[in-house]
Amino acid sequence: MANRHLSRSVVLQTLFEWDFRNYANVDTEALLERNAQEFAPSAGDLPFMAELVRGVVERRLDLDLIIEKAAPEWPLDRIALIDRNVLRLGLYELLFADREKVPAKVAINEAIELAKSFGGENSGRFVNGVLGAVYKELGEPGKDEISKKKKDVPYEQLPVQHLGGAVVFAKHQGDIYLALVHDIFGHWTLSKGKIGDAPETASETVEQGTVRGLKEELGLDVTLVENIGENEYVASDPALGKKRKHVTYFLAETPFTEITLEQKGGLDDAQWFRLADVLELNFYEDMLPIITKAIQKLTATKVHTSSSKR
Repeated sequence: MANRHLSRSVVLQTLFEWDFRNYANVDTEALLERNAQEFAPSAGDLPFMAELVRGVVERRLDLDLIIEKAAPEWPLDRIALIDRNVLRLGLYELLFADREKVPAKVAINEAIELAKSFGGENSGRFVNGVLGAVYKELGEPGKDEISKKKKDVPYEQLPVQHLGGAVVFAKHQGDIYLALVHDIFGHWTLSKGKIGDAPETASETVEQGTVRGLKEELGLDVTLVENIGENEYVASDPALGKKRKHVTYFLAETPFTEITLEQKGGLDDAQWFRLADVLELNFYEDMLPIITKAIQKLTATKVHTSSSKR
């Protein structure tokens, strides 16, 4: 384990130099080999280090999008060079590494220790806040966990943020299609938006906010059919602390038209899928009950409609 920590230190030094050169066309493998030879000649872990460097470099844009979403008040160019590369390395291990080899807590703790060793006085706290927010919010492991660290703020007293989402469907050439969004962690999920998150939308209902949010995120004009479920989870914001996110989900119909995905961090694709193919996709576990319920309702409706025609 000590060797792995040393290896990550060499990786961080390599990423630091790569970043310092403004991502110029440099040979990162050569940089790594030089740093490994100088700082960890007996580590014997070059393949592990090379995998980390290559992964961070290849996914830099995705990783930076995640940082921007998790720490919106800290633009990348305001984050210290060493801190942002600690975050990139920690996020890569947290989200894309083999969980059996690198558990989430190991990835976070290793990044915090690197920040303390190489960063400034507040680097460890900053990295902890951002990675903690990503772990709870974006990566979505442990949505059902309730933190016990702040015992002076009971779960019931945490501020609540309301969101509205939907299983959006359309009928096309005798088939039913669902509109799904894809996140940068490799999962298909449901489109959703914040309810009353701005002064001009403060008085909107959950239904109104859901319709607005879907229009903004997918470019689709939907009609809500019925409420199909709710869920709630605790999320961490580096600036505001913990809050409860309460999501209300609807079944919503729209014409089968082109989807125009809103350009924002966290999502990288949106597509229509035939109803029969949907359950073959990679979903988060807490999405499956909502999507399964919607499919059951849509399948029953389709069967009933076909029977009526006969």
